[in-house]
Amino acid sequence: MGALCGRHTLDRFSDRFLHFLPCLSDPARRSTFCLRIALVMLHLIYVGVLFLFDKDMIHKTKQEPWYTTVYLILFAVTLAQYIITSGSSPGYILDAMRAVNEADASRNRASMTSKQPASSKNGDVVITIDRNQLGRNILSRGTMAWTKLVMDMYPSGTSLRSVTCSYCDAVQPPRAKHCHDCDKCVLQFDHHCVWLGTCIGQGNHCRFWWYICGETALSLWTGTLYIQFLKSDISKPWWLYAIMILLLVILSFCLIFLLLLLLFHSYLILTNQTTYELVRRRRIQYLRNIPERVHPFSKGACRNLYEFCCARSSKYRMEPLPTGQELEEKLRPYTCSDVLSCRCCC
Repeated sequence: MGALCGRHTLDRFSDRFLHFLPCLSDPARRSTFCLRIALVMLHLIYVGVLFLFDKDMIHKTKQEPWYTTVYLILFAVTLAQYIITSGSSPGYILDAMRAVNEADASRNRASMTSKQPASSKNGDVVITIDRNQLGRNILSRGTMAWTKLVMDMYPSGTSLRSVTCSYCDAVQPPRAKHCHDCDKCVLQFDHHCVWLGTCIGQGNHCRFWWYICGETALSLWTGTLYIQFLKSDISKPWWLYAIMILLLVILSFCLIFLLLLLLFHSYLILTNQTTYELVRRRRIQYLRNIPERVHPFSKGACRNLYEFCCARSSKYRMEPLPTGQELEEKLRPYTCSDVLSCRCCC
């Protein structure tokens, strides 16, 4: 009887909690939220242990406050990058489609309004508009704007059915893919990050790379501080040694993973590829017949890096498939003159 009452009370508390936070009613969102809280707490534990037990660091903070200040700034910036990246949009196709159709509808509305017959009386211009007909025309044109834009990126003769998502019926531009975790199509899909709880795509790949940089630097600095603490001459109880060594071993594995991830994504950026394109190249229709050493979307290392970091003028930037002539140019082997003229960079 007592167990039933306790369970009933727990269910009532859970319902009341979800009433105030309806976003956590979804089990997937709830698990993502708990994972984010756990990662933030893990960061706080690593830093808190240092300030709680490392007397040398406390003494060094008093003598050289700038050292600890820079470390804490890096810690705060890394956590901020994690929160911002986890909450950022990867660039969903439905959002891009809505933006394109709204822009096209605005242009059609302006052009159709300017073409309406006007009469002048006493210097006043009176414009006559059939709003029902205008709305129907804008709707029919707006729904076709995205389809026409996407189909122009494929070679002529490509069927609409072959580029339409079978899950959400969205017309996919090149490099897009449906994410089964988010249940949405993502522009320039890279992967779905479990630790961030979101997809990595065109909209947040740059933020993701900068977050990895910050996390790698923070882990390296924290590991150095842990090693200095273990090598110090201050007497410590055995259980503190055990805790610090355990945390250092876990941190070492995380640091190796972060370094490999940073190098991998740096390579992808310089060659203008995504993780999905690299891993599933033979399963992607428009990459199937292209040699492995050819990166069809690459514009040179320098330009790829510039467009990735600096040339984000459009939130929904899409790249058409390269022509046969462009692929033949990329297949041509490098010569000494190409190296001197920096062909690989531009």
